[in-house]
Amino acid sequence: MKNSRWLSVYAVAAYGFLHLPLAVLAVFSFNSSRFTRWEGFSLTWYKAAFADTQLGEATVNSLLIALAATLLATAAGTLCAYGLWKRNSPWITTSLYLSLVTPEIVMGVALLALYQWIFRYLAIRLGMHTVILAHVMFCTAYVVTVVSARLRAFDHSLEEAAMDLGATEWQAFLRVTLPQLAPAVVSAALLVFITSFDDYVITSLVAGVDSETLPMVIYAMARKGFNPSVNAISTLIVAALGGLILVSNRLERSEEER
Repeated sequence: MKNSRWLSVYAVAAYGFLHLPLAVLAVFSFNSSRFTRWEGFSLTWYKAAFADTQLGEATVNSLLIALAATLLATAAGTLCAYGLWKRNSPWITTSLYLSLVTPEIVMGVALLALYQWIFRYLAIRLGMHTVILAHVMFCTAYVVTVVSARLRAFDHSLEEAAMDLGATEWQAFLRVTLPQLAPAVVSAALLVFITSFDDYVITSLVAGVDSETLPMVIYAMARKGFNPSVNAISTLIVAALGGLILVSNRLERSEEER
């Protein structure tokens, strides 16, 4: 009982340490004052954030990049996980996970060098397309990890039974395997969307002048000086992404219960 109480105290302290800054941020986003002194409830900074054209354009860019990266990375990662499951190659699987442990700054510099080398031969510049390709590259491994975990519990005999009944390998995948993987695929897609939308380091290195994302704009605004609009837009981001995390967690739990 004594150990249980100490563990409870430790858990509360750990959660407070992690989430107290976010709670303070949310509270002062409704403060009428520009400073960290409460002067009254107000939606002034939310109105200012929605009226800021730079924030609006950056939000649209972030959403377009995240949606495109989610679709491409989810499709590529699901097929890659399925291929690795069929082939059962530990070496290829281990090498794919390299992007998960590589520091973002290293990956960003490597991608920038690759783009610069390619641009010598092609008349292409940095822009939305280079950011999307970069996000697909480092997000595919997340999809492979999530989908592979589901495939390890999948009964291979179901596919064999479908093919014995006349289905082709592709038809067996679409009609038997993919429906079983749907919760894991959706969960992986949500994870990719959150990761892509939130990325700053790699994006800042491979983005063009006309492809600034919301994290880049927020960081630039924070460096210039304290702007309460940052509190408002950050609170909205935390709420939106937190909702996606809850949905993803719910899908994972339903998959485990099955």
